[in-house]
Amino acid sequence: MGNAVKSLLIGLVVILLMLFAVVGWGVSQYNKVVAMDERVKAQWAQVENQLKRRYDLIPNLVETVKGYAKHERKLFEKIAEARTRYFQAKTVPEKIRTSRELEGVLSRLLLLREAYPELKANESFLKLQDQLEGTENRIAVERRRYNEAVRELNTYRRTVFGRFFASLAGIPEAEYFEIEEEEKEAPKVRF
Repeated sequence: MGNAVKSLLIGLVVILLMLFAVVGWGVSQYNKVVAMDERVKAQWAQVENQLKRRYDLIPNLVETVKGYAKHERKLFEKIAEARTRYFQAKTVPEKIRTSRELEGVLSRLLLLREAYPELKANESFLKLQDQLEGTENRIAVERRRYNEAVRELNTYRRTVFGRFFASLAGIPEAEYFEIEEEEKEAPKVRF
């Protein structure tokens, strides 16, 4: 009887160790998906910081250009509307969409310098343009980092256990911040 009790205790210990291992693994997987979701959110915050910087620079750039290009009123209106829509957007997908809209309009604004040679020489315009171009580069870097975090989370969500733990944690698939096909073409400016 002593050996039977000993065997039962060893079996019970093995089962408990296996149970702890499985529970520990489950907790680590749950924590992993939560950490991935937080990384996506943190990276989106970095993208938003740079987008905010862009949107803060735009009014100064527009005011500088307005003096040279008074008849470009429609372009300025589109920029103002896109900027307003961005700040009214509530979700990440809405902010991504409105940011894409503004990118196209901004590229047309920056192309105005070709039509107005005296604008190219304006020191304020050049400084603002440099700041905006630097900000656009920062946005590109942060967008890439955000998309890497999204890819990592979404890839994990597509695994068998990843889908389970993401659902358990209430973490949906994240949306990529990609440039749309029509924006990949150089804008055409007509006067």
